[in-house]
Amino acid sequence: MTSVEEERPRGLLAGASRRWVRMLPWAVAFVLCVALLPTTIVVLTADYGLNGAVASALAVAQAAPLLLAVVRPLQAWYVVFVADVAGALALLTVDFEERLLWPFPPMELVGYVGLCLALGLRERRRTLVLVWLATAVANVGLGFAAPHGAGAKGLLFTILGGVALLLGGVLRERYEVQRRLVEQETISEAERERRTLLEERARIARELHDVVAHHMSVITVQADTAEYRLAALSPDVREEFTSIAATARESLGEMRRLLGVLRNEEAHGELVPQPGLAQIGQLVEATARTGGPVEFTPCDAEVPEAVGLSAYRIVQEALANVVRHAPGAATHVSLSVARPAGEQGDERGGDRLTVLVVNGPPPEPPAGPLEVGGTGHGLVGMRERVRLVGGTLDVGPLPDGGFRVAAQLPLTEAEEDFT
Repeated sequence: MTSVEEERPRGLLAGASRRWVRMLPWAVAFVLCVALLPTTIVVLTADYGLNGAVASALAVAQAAPLLLAVVRPLQAWYVVFVADVAGALALLTVDFEERLLWPFPPMELVGYVGLCLALGLRERRRTLVLVWLATAVANVGLGFAAPHGAGAKGLLFTILGGVALLLGGVLRERYEVQRRLVEQETISEAERERRTLLEERARIARELHDVVAHHMSVITVQADTAEYRLAALSPDVREEFTSIAATARESLGEMRRLLGVLRNEEAHGELVPQPGLAQIGQLVEATARTGGPVEFTPCDAEVPEAVGLSAYRIVQEALANVVRHAPGAATHVSLSVARPAGEQGDERGGDRLTVLVVNGPPPEPPAGPLEVGGTGHGLVGMRERVRLVGGTLDVGPLPDGGFRVAAQLPLTEAEEDFT
């Protein structure tokens, strides 16, 4: 089914977004066919004196294929071109007035120009050149048999056809350029989002290095001092502690090399100790001095360092967004620890840190986004930090024009595989 649909020819302007534009070629083709069919019969019989049956056959062959030109303009051109040349030869068999146009009467010119425009919108440049050359050769060749002598008017078929082919070709190539530009912009946007995600993940990894390195250092110190702190250790146990310390030191070295890969020339400011819940109050105070009233509900619970760092960065980015997009808006920041409802009997479900940042609408619409120093990549960074600790994130606008950021961060180790 798919291959059949792919081979089915599409109409001219079928890719247009508006329905009336897609229907426009069919409407023009129908009007030309209905208008030219009787006109051709009347002109060929009444003015040129051609036999009625021959005139009718030529009219059908010259006008009816215009409907086909909407989907297959090149095939329609074969029929119309042969019919036009045949009509010119048929007119040589009758005696018509010198004032009448030959070899191609006006109605044939109108139909052929419309057909050439359809060809230009569909076919490639090489095909259009061949079509125009065939038109010119036929026009010039018939000119040698002109019953009343050749004139400039006899070349209208070639000139008008060439202009229509050129116009259609220019429009088609312009559309192709615009389409490729849109495709490239779509690809660039996808690549930009992917690069942003990778940069944010690398930044989170750099920040977590200090957290993990601290724990590894504690393990190393405990293993190294075990034989001095604990009495009567057997040689096997002492050797085991020595092996643990050596493995921990080796792991620290590997982590430093990994950090060297993740570091870049813009990451010097990340060498300072990483913040946690205790520093969120300072962040709120700094925002309140510059960005508007901020109400803060702190939490003094002990949380893992990774969770505290994630909570700090989420609040930091949420407040930065308030300053950028809703300056002066009243904001509430809340931290709390509680077991989610319905999990009291679930051994796997532990306490969770709830991070809530809610702002109201700005007092007045901002003139433009305020360019302040950001700390990450907005919602991308929030989602990655929440995903890192196995939590959930709920963000979105409020009915009153404000915005809400709510994160649930489990205080127990996440069991999800993030590979």
